[in-house]
Amino acid sequence: MVELTYWLMASLLTPIVGALVISRLDKYENIREAITLITALSLFAINIYLYTQLDNAQQAGFVLAEPINGLSISFAVNDFGVMFALIASGLWIATSIYAIGYMRAHKEQHQTRFFTLFAVAIAGVMAVAFSENLFTLFIFYEFLTVSTYPLVTHSGTREAKRGGRKYILILMGSSILFFLPAMIWVYFIAGSLEFVEGGILSGSMDPAWVLPLLVLFILGIGKAGVMPMHKWLPSAMVAPTPVSALLHAVAVVKAGVFSVVKVVVFIFGTDFITESGANTILLWFPLVTIVLASFIALTKDNLKERLAYSTVSQLSYIVLGVMLATKNAVLGAGMHIAMHAFGKIALFFAAGAILVTMHKKAVSDLDGMGRAMPFTFLVFTIGTFSILGIPFFGGMWSKWYLLAGTLGFEGNEFMYWTVLSALAISTLLNTYYLLSIPMRAFFIQNPSYTDIQEAPKACLIGMAIPTIVTLYLFFDPSIFYQLSLSLTK
Repeated sequence: MVELTYWLMASLLTPIVGALVISRLDKYENIREAITLITALSLFAINIYLYTQLDNAQQAGFVLAEPINGLSISFAVNDFGVMFALIASGLWIATSIYAIGYMRAHKEQHQTRFFTLFAVAIAGVMAVAFSENLFTLFIFYEFLTVSTYPLVTHSGTREAKRGGRKYILILMGSSILFFLPAMIWVYFIAGSLEFVEGGILSGSMDPAWVLPLLVLFILGIGKAGVMPMHKWLPSAMVAPTPVSALLHAVAVVKAGVFSVVKVVVFIFGTDFITESGANTILLWFPLVTIVLASFIALTKDNLKERLAYSTVSQLSYIVLGVMLATKNAVLGAGMHIAMHAFGKIALFFAAGAILVTMHKKAVSDLDGMGRAMPFTFLVFTIGTFSILGIPFFGGMWSKWYLLAGTLGFEGNEFMYWTVLSALAISTLLNTYYLLSIPMRAFFIQNPSYTDIQEAPKACLIGMAIPTIVTLYLFFDPSIFYQLSLSLTK
């Protein structure tokens, strides 16, 4: 156990050490980028080792500090945390490769600062993933907000600063107004903030109070993108594409839904929220978000904005899964964190490649471009199929279990049909606003595009990695299936 604790510490510290080294290499860009890749690869290898040792990891953890007696900043190894750490660290490798090509081709300024802060943000993600209690998770949830703000405003333009202000105000404001009071409420009721299988509130709290407390958490965990706390996410699309891709399609937003899942499963307990009946009422939050965000995405001509609203919608599939509180739905929610991550990052990578190569941002400008950028639009097509949950792509499995969980929902009949209708409407809208992009790129004639003009090779390699994984996960989703099963015990 002591040995595994050291490996856990290494997972938390590796990105910080990498950031310190990267920050000193402003005049040596090749070395700087090599250190970025070495750090990302090292972190992923450490998390792979922790995954292989999960059977022996029950006692692997440590206390960093205990500011109040019984309230510690502590970390531990667990299945769900390892899953989040594997996703974020694995995709950091792909994003680092992609970012090297993107940042150079786009001639971005302050690249050393960019790679340094990126590593710092990944350290925040690891801390969220391995938080042993809600207090620790809250601290590093906030750290992640603050550390990613300079990445959102990286370009320094008026638009970037305006987007950054909305980003920081919504995320910090929701945390202070809702998340913090909810956490304090839990502490005074249960006398603990530990993550425990089955939750800590059953027997300590009147079921009538579950609804208002859970509303505070849903509104307070703004990174989950549940409406009306979603507007920070489209605003954050002013960031460079590598930031949009990893942090705002994977790490930051997934830290939000990861936190929601941890709160529902390990603070409340799915049995307790079902007993209280609060979950049936709270289903309206994700249902409205799923459908409304899909309609808004349909209206967006800016490609990254369309993808941002798609993310808002898809995040609420995860919230929906835990609110349904059936075994299959919770399993599907956990798996969707992974499956959506790989599919959506491929879409954002493709959008960045189009910007770098063709300098186009609008969907209406993409007609016929598939003939000039066939690889890029193939990646976009595969990512789209996975998001839609079509067979032969990884996204099918999370949608499969979410649907199975919906069919097993024992709430009132009206809500049962409402959930099924919302999922059907959202899927139809997703098909139109996503699939129409590669369709018009490949099948509409445009004499402007005759020669192949793909993005830099580093971008193409970075794009290929999540695309290949998305295909592989259809045939072998076992790693994320097994890790998500820990949510249903």
